[in-house]
Amino acid sequence: MLDDSGRPLFPDELEKMLAIGDAETEPFERRLQAMARDAQLMVNRKGALCIADKLDLVAGRIQGHPDGFGFLIRDDGAPDAFVTAAEMSKVMHGDRVMAREAGLDRRGRVEAQIVEVVERARTRVVGRFTIEHGIALVQPSDRRIAHDILVPADARGDAQPGQIVDIEIVQQPARHAPPIGRVVEVLGEAGDPGMEIEIALRKHDLPHVFDAAVEAETAKLPKSVRKLDLKGRVDLRALPLVTIDGETARDFDDAVHCVPQGKGFKLYVAIADVSHYVRPGSALDRSAAERGNSVYFPRRVIPMLPEALSNGLCSLNPHVDRLCMVCEMDIGARGAIERHRFYPAVMHSQARLTYTEVWDALSQPDSDTARRLAPLLPHLQALERVFRTLLAARERRGAIDFESVETRMLFDEHSKIEAIVRVGRNDAHRLIEECMLAANVCTAQFLSQARQPALYRVHEGPTPERLERLHAFLAEFGLGLTGGDKPEARDYAKLLARVKNRPDADLLQTVMLRSMQQARYAPEETGHFGLAYDLYTHFTSPIRRYPDLVIHRAIKAVLAGRTLDGHDLAAIGTQASMTERRADEATRDVEAWLKCWYMRERVGESFDGTISGVTGFGVFVTLDTVFVEGLVHISELGGDYFHFDAARHHLLGERTGRRYRLADRLRVTLSRVDLDNARLEFVPADRPAAR
Repeated sequence: MLDDSGRPLFPDELEKMLAIGDAETEPFERRLQAMARDAQLMVNRKGALCIADKLDLVAGRIQGHPDGFGFLIRDDGAPDAFVTAAEMSKVMHGDRVMAREAGLDRRGRVEAQIVEVVERARTRVVGRFTIEHGIALVQPSDRRIAHDILVPADARGDAQPGQIVDIEIVQQPARHAPPIGRVVEVLGEAGDPGMEIEIALRKHDLPHVFDAAVEAETAKLPKSVRKLDLKGRVDLRALPLVTIDGETARDFDDAVHCVPQGKGFKLYVAIADVSHYVRPGSALDRSAAERGNSVYFPRRVIPMLPEALSNGLCSLNPHVDRLCMVCEMDIGARGAIERHRFYPAVMHSQARLTYTEVWDALSQPDSDTARRLAPLLPHLQALERVFRTLLAARERRGAIDFESVETRMLFDEHSKIEAIVRVGRNDAHRLIEECMLAANVCTAQFLSQARQPALYRVHEGPTPERLERLHAFLAEFGLGLTGGDKPEARDYAKLLARVKNRPDADLLQTVMLRSMQQARYAPEETGHFGLAYDLYTHFTSPIRRYPDLVIHRAIKAVLAGRTLDGHDLAAIGTQASMTERRADEATRDVEAWLKCWYMRERVGESFDGTISGVTGFGVFVTLDTVFVEGLVHISELGGDYFHFDAARHHLLGERTGRRYRLADRLRVTLSRVDLDNARLEFVPADRPAAR
């Protein structure tokens, strides 16, 4: 109607034209507000409604930068637009805005001029409370928010200078007015144990307290499996299923058992039946969907479900009955899954085993561990054989297997890092991984064959742009990636095998990994590129991942002969992908701060390391022995003009020809520890800090 009118219309004009009755006015106005938030409409200065596209405006979300400027991440997928510091004074990181293109800056970037803020991202901010020249301020911990937030004298509460506080923003920023807030909670001193987690929770808007409705629903659940819960379930309590996890795990999603069958195997993967207790539309379900996943910080977990479920009723704890969903697979001698079936069951875990003790028992049959696990050892040995069979099939399939370094932080009694150690993955880890992969791919096939709407784990191949850069990079080394414009996972796997013994293998693997896209959740059956599966989903972790819980409901719908309804799978996929990234960012923040605290007494020491990132402003170096990363700023690299080449992943000196390239070795000296920004700064050890 707005389009047909050819002019902006006032809301009351639209109400008359659409014959909106009195009872419909309020929902109609809410719809208009939602359309404005979605950047379909814009309200002009006179209050009339305009079609945003006709105003030559673009919608997007603001991404702030610690140096004060920002970028407009456009909804239409066009390249990001630069937002000057002056324009950023109107907004904060995460705000949704309408903007217009305002020409090019001196570097040729499209500049955005903000016309209207359609949705504010933040009403709460965590930061350090300070008083400067008698004026109270909060400096946000999220450095993407460049504003200092004013706190009036009557809104300070009990906050003292230097403390970390949570504030509510009572006045959002404008061009000539800073944001104003009031202290709602004093979290404590910056160096208090666990403060880094409290900051990360609020900085990333991670839900970390269950509301009263969730607590009430949880309290009504039984403490153990009841007889009435067993109706329609297969009784597997006599089957010697076991869980195999890390030493510190407390929530056990999966149990496994394997028996030889002819030349092949029968593999059971039993997964906690969370969907029996968490029903669609319940407060527990709403909370789980909002959280998306459990978040694992060092020494603290923010669970997706209350602990009464995640560590209790749903967890496959040893020697108690538990409800489960089972994927039973017949696996041939060459690793092909010949048949599979799904069914609800009740199980009784025979043991809670760890990766370390399982591998000790399997690799040393005469060890004390093997003798202690003697009743289970034949079953574990069958698991190892099916693992080897599945692994061989994986290699023939051409799945990509990137090597990575995993570390673990050891803490003292004050919850501060005592040491950072490398954690080796043994074959017991890979054994469980292969069993879970097999169950997940069977799940995807089961749902697809039943034409059941489902949520898949999607991993697409490299974009044409990334692939072009990768081909150009490899050509410099006399290497090529087979597969032309549409390489498959096996093409990557062949190249990885070819270069694994080269001295520059780390560099080549890193560049190949960065050419790939990020995995996500979506209802489309587009396959998983890295694993070389045409179909793949997540079924095996419903205690800690919401998509897995939805998949369990889809399986039950198929078994009941109905279609899964009441789930907006596209929206759930978008939310789950976001919460996964949010959890990764929050854990990185916490680990970075802890590592800075650990290194604060080592300023002036020198270390060997590897260049793990190259940017236009310097190189990031990861140290060999302590596994921390820090920046060598470009100004510290020596008396030269260094030019950044993104395609070649290096900085090259104009005068000296000196090159700093991804994966190069570099000895550095720790020059500064910035706890506020969780940042380490290095200088090359072979030269003094640049003047």
